Amino acid sequence: MEFNVKKLASDAGVFFSRAMQFTEEKLGQAEKTELDAHFENLLARADCTKNWTEKILRQTEVLLQPNPSARVEEFLYEKLDRKVPSRVTNGELLAQYMTEAANDFGPGTPYGKTLIKVGETQRRLGAAEREFIRSASISFLTPLRNFLEGDWRTISKERRILQNRRLDLDACKARLKKAKAAEAKAALWSDEVEKAEHELRLTQTEFDRQAEVTRLLLEGISSTHVNHLRCLHEFVESQTNYYAQCYQFMLDLQKQLGRFSGTFVGNAESASPAAATSPPVAAATLPAVPTIPVVPTIVGVPNSMAEGVLNPNEVKPPASGTRRARVLYDYEAADSTELALLADEMITVYSLPGMDPDWLIGERGNQKGKVPVTYLELLS
Repeated sequence: MEFNVKKLASDAGVFFSRAMQFTEEKLGQAEKTELDAHFENLLARADCTKNWTEKILRQTEVLLQPNPSARVEEFLYEKLDRKVPSRVTNGELLAQYMTEAANDFGPGTPYGKTLIKVGETQRRLGAAEREFIRSASISFLTPLRNFLEGDWRTISKERRILQNRRLDLDACKARLKKAKAAEAKAALWSDEVEKAEHELRLTQTEFDRQAEVTRLLLEGISSTHVNHLRCLHEFVESQTNYYAQCYQFMLDLQKQLGRFSGTFVGNAESASPAAATSPPVAAATLPAVPTIPVVPTIVGVPNSMAEGVLNPNEVKPPASGTRRARVLYDYEAADSTELALLADEMITVYSLPGMDPDWLIGERGNQKGKVPVTYLELLS
């Protein structure tokens, strides 16, 4: 009991001495031991690393999970050392709604078929997003978080100890200075000077030892940068794979929708039972056009195309206006009026008056047919 009381009294004395030294330094009434320039640079670099790591970590968390409530929930699960429950992504939820809507509208209708195809792509996008979040969390977020919660806490602890050692050292220097000043007035203070010098030697040794420990930890920041650089490369690789998957999914969907683009108008009347009984929306806004028994002839356009059916044998290229084009993706012709395409092949294309702007006439040798513009790269 007596030992504990003495220890508490000693700790209180040390704390009071440090507080006095710190206050006098702030007021400019006491000298302060300065660290060397290299050490100060290490401290500044460590602080910079910590600050930017925190910002990058927080913003990456926002990128991976924009919902703040979900981030708070995941944070609580991590602090409780419990597994974060699986959460449906927005793409997967949209896919579910589209599939349910297709079943209500009729999975055999053009709209229902398209909803199913788009919904399936959204499901694949959602699954890819889930895998990207998982990969990025493991390869990037976890190392950054480990640095802040592990290495940086150790560095901060040793820096606080170093600060206390410096305050003790400067307090001993101040006491020795006072003892020497008193010794000049009376020889009775010689023992006090010797005691102050002994305490100074001890505190100097402790300060030097702690400074070396802290220096080694601060120099380890370079290794932290190397580790974070490797993690950053892995994050970029995960993000690249994710966006490449999304791009491929959308290309596949675009091709599928392109094949069925010509079926929407033809099946619009049978899209749903209600369509036969409800009046057309456009009928109220478009003027009535009298039926003309003879199809007018358009210069340069064969009669079959003016009637809505393209006969490739009747199509003749214009005297000017043809261009070369490179095929970007494979395209499967939906009927005999279209031209099948292979990626990277070169064809000649041109437009005819009255054609849909989303389509061109393509020629490859003796073969002709309509081709979608979105599958081509027009060359000058």
